[in-house]
Amino acid sequence: MLPQELKALEITACKIRMDILTATHAAKCGHPGGSLSAADLFTYLYFHELRVDPKNPQDPDRDRFVLSKGHTAPGLYSALAERGFFPVEDLKTLRRIDSYLQGHPNMNHVPGVDMSTGSLGQGISCACGMAKGGKYLNKDFRVYTLLGDGEIQEGQVWEAMMFASHYHLDNLCVIIDNNGLQIDGAVDKVMSPYPIDEKLKAFGFHVICINGNDMADIDRAMQEAKTVKGQPTAILMKTTKGKGVSYMEGKAEWHGKAPNDEQYELGLAELRSALSELEGK
Repeated sequence: MLPQELKALEITACKIRMDILTATHAAKCGHPGGSLSAADLFTYLYFHELRVDPKNPQDPDRDRFVLSKGHTAPGLYSALAERGFFPVEDLKTLRRIDSYLQGHPNMNHVPGVDMSTGSLGQGISCACGMAKGGKYLNKDFRVYTLLGDGEIQEGQVWEAMMFASHYHLDNLCVIIDNNGLQIDGAVDKVMSPYPIDEKLKAFGFHVICINGNDMADIDRAMQEAKTVKGQPTAILMKTTKGKGVSYMEGKAEWHGKAPNDEQYELGLAELRSALSELEGK
């Protein structure tokens, strides 16, 4: 990818981070930490990788994305809105009783959402089913799914991994957001999943380890994933929880807490400054 293309994606990722902050602040609840850590990945997928059309979100030949860690819906919604699936202004209605943007993604109400998720461990199983269906129908679409590192403590995740390997789902790309923190603290203290890469390899995956907050690294991994044949790919992303907002970075308390007015203005000012720097202003 050309440097100017990477820069454009980084600018969009910064805007998506601003949207995440705005949505959770307006809702006075939600999950900003893991949404921010995965903002670069959301950006890359919806502005470069995925074959999707906001004007035709149900295109049967589209690529699919399943947010298995469904609680980070603010990140997905922000990417979808910036991509044109629905108005950016609607992000301010997050979690309101009369809003279609509820706390977890609902495929029946939100344009661009391919699977309703929220019960951890189930999203990857659905993604495997989509990938197997694509193989059965001789379709060339690809399926991507994003999991949290706390989520992979769920046994159902590993059943899905076995399924993907057994059926040689090389049209499936499993992405794990390894920000090291979950709602109760550090993942290695709650229930350590490490070494994640070796476990994935043992389950038959082609594994790529990257810095998930580096757009060039994401690009490299995605391009490599598309060359893999005969087995599924797993991209293990090392990220920073709360990335882009200084007081949230690396702190488990921001897993599921919204910023108050003062915190919102502080975070937004930091992101505006980062955006101006990226745009060369």
